[in-house]
Amino acid sequence: MAVHPQSGPVPVAVGRRPEPVHTVAVYAFDGMAPFELGVVVEVFGLARPELSGLLAAPWYDVRVCADEPGTPLNAVGGFSLTARHGLGDLAAADTVMVVAVPNPFGGAVSPGLVAALRTAHERGARIVSICSGAFALAAAGLLDGLEATTHWRYADLLQQRHPAVRVNPDVLYVDNGTVLTSAGSAAGIDLCLYLVRRDHGARVANTVARRFVVPPHRDGGQAQFIEAAVTPVAAEDDGVARSMQWALDQLAGPLTVPLLARAARMSERSYLRHFTARNGTSPMRWVTAQRVAASLPLLESPEGTVEEIAAAVGFESAATFRHHFGRTMRVSPTAYRRTFGRGAA
Repeated sequence: MAVHPQSGPVPVAVGRRPEPVHTVAVYAFDGMAPFELGVVVEVFGLARPELSGLLAAPWYDVRVCADEPGTPLNAVGGFSLTARHGLGDLAAADTVMVVAVPNPFGGAVSPGLVAALRTAHERGARIVSICSGAFALAAAGLLDGLEATTHWRYADLLQQRHPAVRVNPDVLYVDNGTVLTSAGSAAGIDLCLYLVRRDHGARVANTVARRFVVPPHRDGGQAQFIEAAVTPVAAEDDGVARSMQWALDQLAGPLTVPLLARAARMSERSYLRHFTARNGTSPMRWVTAQRVAASLPLLESPEGTVEEIAAAVGFESAATFRHHFGRTMRVSPTAYRRTFGRGAA
């Protein structure tokens, strides 16, 4: 995990009334892998001079918390870290993040962490998990009756252990308002950028993503990675890649399975089989996701109506666009534009 000499909140412009700094507390424990913790510290804890003039409120104040502050914690990779803050600080934070638990398959969640999560939730704090951190939120009862996600490897286990939770293994993250969960590792970046977007608007989130060298919004869900993560792509699947690029070049036009199969130079039956094995989803669901993704920068611009944007990215009607956009983004196109359009920050 990189250590940066500059940290702390970014001040707002001189002359504005000072606003409270939003505290982000992240839980650390002995034996943890450092990636997800590093993501949280990098997104929320790094000073960002590139945001000068864009912020309407101070940047975040990050606090790494542990059950026993001051005690060295071993991390995967042969090094250790020491958290300066305890669970009292975690319970008092504005956003509480649990990026993992020690052993999802058998280990018990820290009783102190469970109590701190409940206290924070009762105060109205925003509670967030990345990867196996969902097990801690579930143990605290914060996911009962809600949709949630975790790494696809743990999805069945989370559902079995906590049947009151509606586990969705096919999405990158789930926003339930004050309780949010994300899939594994890199999906934590997606969720952190989403939180920045919620707090500071599209321009700030896009700027942070640019420095992170990642897209501001990544389309699709976990399903596309499940098979790809364990199954090598055969040379004969090159046609699938060719058809996908062809589709991206003409999203506004008609796209059907026969047309995609023809671009791949495969029979429809063979194409469907190879496409699903490679991407974890059907061709037309993938096309829909690409069209929704293509609509995001258009909605963030003040130009064009929803009807015009729907046509520009290939949806046959505004109603169809609204339906698929809502299923993918969990908000309407109009609500997305109102929150993330230029000037929203």
